[in-house]
Amino acid sequence: MERFILSQLIAWKDSKKRKPLVLRGARQTGKTWIMKEFGRLHFENFVCFNFDENEELKQLFETTKDVGRLIEQLSLIADAPIKPQSTLIIFDEVQECSHALNSLKYFKENAPEYAVIAAGSLLGILLAKPHSYPVGQVNFLDLAPLSFDEFLLATNESLYKFFITITKDSVINDIFHNRLMEAYRIYLTIGGLPEAVQSWIDDKNPQEVARIHSEVVSLYEYDFGKHNGKVNAGRILMIFRNLVSQLSKENRKFIYGVVKTGARAREFEEAVEWLVSAGMVNRVYCSSNNEYSLVTFDDLSAFKLYLLDTGLLKHMARLTNESVILDADFQFKGALAENYVVQQLLGQFETSPRYFPFGKHEVDFLIQVGMRVIPIEVKSSKNIASPSSKAYKEKYNPPLYIRFSALNLKHDGTTLNIPFYLAGKTKDLIYLSP
Repeated sequence: MERFILSQLIAWKDSKKRKPLVLRGARQTGKTWIMKEFGRLHFENFVCFNFDENEELKQLFETTKDVGRLIEQLSLIADAPIKPQSTLIIFDEVQECSHALNSLKYFKENAPEYAVIAAGSLLGILLAKPHSYPVGQVNFLDLAPLSFDEFLLATNESLYKFFITITKDSVINDIFHNRLMEAYRIYLTIGGLPEAVQSWIDDKNPQEVARIHSEVVSLYEYDFGKHNGKVNAGRILMIFRNLVSQLSKENRKFIYGVVKTGARAREFEEAVEWLVSAGMVNRVYCSSNNEYSLVTFDDLSAFKLYLLDTGLLKHMARLTNESVILDADFQFKGALAENYVVQQLLGQFETSPRYFPFGKHEVDFLIQVGMRVIPIEVKSSKNIASPSSKAYKEKYNPPLYIRFSALNLKHDGTTLNIPFYLAGKTKDLIYLSP
């Protein structure tokens, strides 16, 4: 399946200011596959070293910092030539060897002609270790689960060909709108983890997809215990298992007391940071103001946590496929839609989304476009009437108000209705007068 991050990897390869690359992302998002595919397609050859499988590799990096010697030894281990520019060197599961991660700075300083890319499932843990992390000596890229756009390309290429023609001026025929809404609901069910998507493409077996989701959840929970001692694994597990309950609340604000009666921030904030750094959850901060620049108004004590993947969230919430596919009304439907919207918005804008409470109301998200701050509402139900929308417009008179819903693409005065399946195109659909 095609991953859009490949174009960014090509740009990294061709950059004159290239540094060793750290590919960040949670486990099972496809980091190993995309690195090897990148090496296969755009280099003469690639060599891959997995630090979780080969203990001898760790010893090599522990005994020398000399890049020439490392290249020589790695070439012998791989039984393949490692050439400047034409060989891609892959360090996989690099979180298992802090010396290998640290070696990236020596590649940058002493052998920049070599293309080196490193990835690991829990690099967030190592980010807190300055002695092992090559600060300022590496480039970064983040790999998330497949976006809806990538999912559509992988599962329905003919429909995707129409999808990519949609612009802010398009009139979408009801037939195509309905087909794309069906694809959106399938995406909510399957999610964007590559293994789950590939299983659906190959077999169309929802029970097999459910098994994959279950195994991924178990794998994540195993990882918590694996790193016990660096941070309290029990607290990470409690927060992870509590995500569904937190999102079930009406305002979805994360409350430590819901995790454990009487719990306070100092007990669990390190565990929250761990999950965010590991890419397992997306954090949306509360903004105390709806003006430019949003980051200056963050209330760091108030936030919401969304899971990295809608398919996993659907599985953990024990929602039936029928309820999602048939678009039934149920209490968690709004949370699932919000989780989806956050996934699609991340990376589109320089500033990540915030949420904004005002008076007795709340705007689901705020995004910043240039110096403009635009409110966003997510309406998963068929009823799009909204007291919050009315109150916000009356109080702030925004130049544009975005609503995500199941309705077709429509400009209605200052309101832009974006159907859920176009959330990944939000930046291109926005119209703002000078």
